[in-house]
Amino acid sequence: MKQRRNLKIVLIALLLAGAVAGFGYGMTATAKTGEAQAATTAAVSAGSPMVPGNFSDLAEKVRAGVVNIQVSKKVKNAGFERFGGNPFGEGNPFGDFFGPFGGFGNNAPERRQRGVGSGFIMDKEGYILTNNHVVEDADQIKVKLAGGKEFDGKIVGRDPKTDLALVKIPGDSDLQPLRLGNSDDLKVGNWVVAVGSPFGLEQTVTAGIVSAKGRVIGSGPYDNFIQTDASINPGNSGGPLINLQGEVVGINTAIIASGQGIGFAIPINMAKEIALQLQKRGHVTRGLLGVTIQDMTPELAKSLGLKESRGALVSQVVPGGPAEKAGIEQGDVIVNFAGRPVVDSRDLPRIVASTPAGETVTVKLVRDGKEIERRAKVGEMEEENTSETAKSPVHPSLGVTVQNLTPQIARELGLKRSTGVVVTGIEPESPAAEAMIQVGDVIQAVNRKPVQNVDDFVKIVEKSKGGGSLLLLVQRGQHTLFAALTPR
Repeated sequence: MKQRRNLKIVLIALLLAGAVAGFGYGMTATAKTGEAQAATTAAVSAGSPMVPGNFSDLAEKVRAGVVNIQVSKKVKNAGFERFGGNPFGEGNPFGDFFGPFGGFGNNAPERRQRGVGSGFIMDKEGYILTNNHVVEDADQIKVKLAGGKEFDGKIVGRDPKTDLALVKIPGDSDLQPLRLGNSDDLKVGNWVVAVGSPFGLEQTVTAGIVSAKGRVIGSGPYDNFIQTDASINPGNSGGPLINLQGEVVGINTAIIASGQGIGFAIPINMAKEIALQLQKRGHVTRGLLGVTIQDMTPELAKSLGLKESRGALVSQVVPGGPAEKAGIEQGDVIVNFAGRPVVDSRDLPRIVASTPAGETVTVKLVRDGKEIERRAKVGEMEEENTSETAKSPVHPSLGVTVQNLTPQIARELGLKRSTGVVVTGIEPESPAAEAMIQVGDVIQAVNRKPVQNVDDFVKIVEKSKGGGSLLLLVQRGQHTLFAALTPR
C-alpha cells in the first residue's frame, strides 16, 4: 500500500513537472528553458504562425474578389450529334465530378442544363479567371459578386489543355481584384485557404496546407498541380487558393472523388501566362521543339553511360523541325532548356510550351556521356482556337454547327489539308439534315467561294440570305461532293 502511494506521488510529481516545463502553469521553469521558449516564440511571431489563430481577417480581405459563376446550356433532342467531350478525357474521374453538364439523353425533350462554379476578379476591367470546364459549351453565363450584383459574362478565351478560361464582365469601379502571388514560393506544409461556391453555397472558406507540388494526375499534357487538403468540392472549381498574405497562389480545379483531403489547384504562375494570352488573342500559342521524348530510367542511364537518370530522352526527332535544325539527335538527353533545368520528361513539354515562338534558346544535352549545347529557334505549336469566334452555335437558317478544321481533327479524319470547317452538329429536320450533311463532313466552299474558317463560313452564308439555295462543296473522307440546301 505504501509503495502504491509512493508511486502515485511520483506520477503526480512527473505530471506537475511536465505541466511546468511544457505549459508554464503556476511555476517558473529554469532560465535555460525560459530562454528557449522565448526564442521559439520570437521565431514564430517573426514568420507565419504554426497554426493561425483564425482566418476571419483573411476571408474578409479576399471575399469581394471571389465570384459565383452560374452557367446554363440548351440541350437538343436525339439526333443532334457532337464531336468533343470532357477536357479531362473520357473516363477521367475529375471531369464528371466537376463538369456542369451531363450527357445527351437519347429521347429527352429540349431542356436547359445548369451548372455552378467559381472564379476570381483579376482587374477592374472585369476580367475573371476560372476553369475551362466550368464554362465550356455554356450559352449563358451569369457572374454574381460577393455584394449581390449580377452581370452577364462573356468568354474571352479558353485553354482546355490547362483547363483555364477567361471571362469578361463590364468594368466597374466597385470591382475588387485579388492580388496574384508567386506559386514557386509555396512550400509543402504552408497554410492555404480555398474560397468558392461548393454545391452552390457562395463564399465558402476552407483551410488546409500544401500537401505536395508538381503533381501529375493525368488531366492534360501540362499537369503541374498543387496538392492541398483544404476542402474542395463541386462548385469550388475556378475559385482561388489563397496564401496567408491574401495572394492567389492557385486555381482550385479537381479532387479525387474516392479520396478525402486530396484536392488539386493550378499554380498561379502558369495561369498568369495563359490569362495574358487569352486576353490578347483569345487563345493560347505554345512553343514547339519537334521531338518525341520518354522518361529516363536507371537502366537507360546506365546503357547511355550517364551517372544519373535525369533529363528527357529524345526518342524521335521530327524531320525539318526546330530540333533537327538545331542539331539535336535521337538518343540525346535534354537536361536544360532556355536556362531552366529539365529534371524529367514531364518538365520539358511545360518549359517548351511556355517559351515564345520564334525565340532562340540554348539547349543543354548529354550525348555520349558529354554535356554539349545547341541553339534552337522555337517553333509554334498548332493549337485549336477556342475563343468565342472559333465556334458557332447552330446556324438558325441551316441547322448546322461547325468549327475550324484543326490539324489534329484533319488527322483524325484522314485528311491532308486543314482548311475549311468541320460539321460538328446537325439539327433534326433542318435544311442540313434534309441535304444529307453529316457530322464529320468538311465544308470547303459555299456558292463556289472558298471557306478557310468559321468566320468565312458565317460571312458567306449571311451575304447569301434571300438568294435561294446554297451550294456547298463538302469533303467526306477521301471523296468530295456537292450538296444543295435552301435556308429556312
